[in-house]
Amino acid sequence: MMTQPLARVVPEPVLTGGKVRLRAITPADRRTLTGFDRESAARGAIGRYQHWAAHRTGDDLQFAIETLYSGLLVGSISAIPDVDGRVGRFSYGVGIGDSYRRCGYAADAITALLSHMFFERGYRKCVVGIYGGNVPSLSLHGVLGFREERRIRDTELHLSGVKYLVRMAITAPEFAAYRRPAEPQRGRHARTRRGRHWLHDKSA
Repeated sequence: MMTQPLARVVPEPVLTGGKVRLRAITPADRRTLTGFDRESAARGAIGRYQHWAAHRTGDDLQFAIETLYSGLLVGSISAIPDVDGRVGRFSYGVGIGDSYRRCGYAADAITALLSHMFFERGYRKCVVGIYGGNVPSLSLHGVLGFREERRIRDTELHLSGVKYLVRMAITAPEFAAYRRPAEPQRGRHARTRRGRHWLHDKSA
């Protein structure tokens, strides 16, 4: 009698940036993430990101964002394949707890996610929608290399004082160019200086 092979369970990858690590969300994270959601709701944030959302589909990639050295949970991020079926396109949502904002965690998490989606999974373009009044997010994405594609007016947004949604995008080649380090400038300071202690170090 032949037995069926067990289905292979592929764990979510662990993505590492300069400040944070992206890992799979566990049930133990629920209390902290729902706390982030309550804080966001209390602020009355427009179009707030839901850290612990039951409506996400199985196609989404969901990660907890924790600090690299202390392992502190500071937020979450999710990648969403294009719902219109366009091959090679995706979007994402990211949220950082109120107590951990302005520390560079969001930028580092986004960069780690984009690297994975573009270079490991072969996606070609990322498109995000940002409310026009969210100046910090618009500025952040501009710094990360995103470019504005269009502004979408929505009559429903007028109720909250926001008149449009800004669609920003970045392609894999654009992201690769953004990440490429600058060429070192060669000049009289380019050569490493050797001091008087160098001659006495025979192991150098």
